Amino acid sequence: MATAKRLILASGSPARRDLLAQAGYSFDVLPAHIDEPGGEDATDPRAYVHDVAWLKAAAVAAKVKEGIVLAADTVGWLNGRIIGKPVDEADARRILTTLGGTVHELWTGVVLWRRPDDLQVAWQEASRVRFKRLTDAELAAYLATRQWQGCSGAYAIQEKEDPYVQLVEGSMTNVVGLPMETLGRVLPFVDGLRF
Repeated sequence: MATAKRLILASGSPARRDLLAQAGYSFDVLPAHIDEPGGEDATDPRAYVHDVAWLKAAAVAAKVKEGIVLAADTVGWLNGRIIGKPVDEADARRILTTLGGTVHELWTGVVLWRRPDDLQVAWQEASRVRFKRLTDAELAAYLATRQWQGCSGAYAIQEKEDPYVQLVEGSMTNVVGLPMETLGRVLPFVDGLRF
């Protein structure tokens, strides 16, 4: 998929890069490198992911003269609390144990920021996911893979037949970290909109 303007992914996420590449987009990568808020005091996952995605987009847009900056942030939401990225293996164990046997939400906030005119379009999407309750052996094996590092909810869903995670409602690409279905509809609009 080609855009008339240069597309810049404001993320170091390999999963987001893979989604864009698989969809055929040509893009550059310029991670935002911001200090993300922890979310401990967040009461609304929609507002939280919107704010963090906007902070990422703003950090990268300031460095870009022309193009469309694409920023996203994804978090889990369970029992009125943000489930973010684990800080270490013990935290990953705690998160995975908490999620085990539950259906929880994954929220992604996306911002497209067009330079140089600074047009901004933002949206948020939620998906519902069931996470299997892991046995001690399954948990130990999963933690040993280190796939939990840098992932909200301490897991990275496998798109097909994941043994631990099942999509209940919403977009699989949203669970991975970038809702490609909506991006495919909104990006051409942002790319071509003239004032």
